[in-house]
Amino acid sequence: MTLMKRSFSLSGHRTSVALEAEFWTVLEREAESAGKSMAALVGEIDVARGMRPLASALRVHALAAVARRP
Repeated sequence: MTLMKRSFSLSGHRTSVALEAEFWTVLEREAESAGKSMAALVGEIDVARGMRPLASALRVHALAAVARRP
């Protein structure tokens, strides 16, 4: 699988995250359904991730979002 890199400003700092396209698709759908920008969703996940790397936190969040779907 090929990783896709995206850049965001989080807490005033630019950062890049590389994830598989499938994870980005789930995160995009979740942001859209919540009426948020992708940057806002990633920012929320960043704040709540604790010591987990951001890429891992995004993957876990995407998996949880898929599990919540009917």
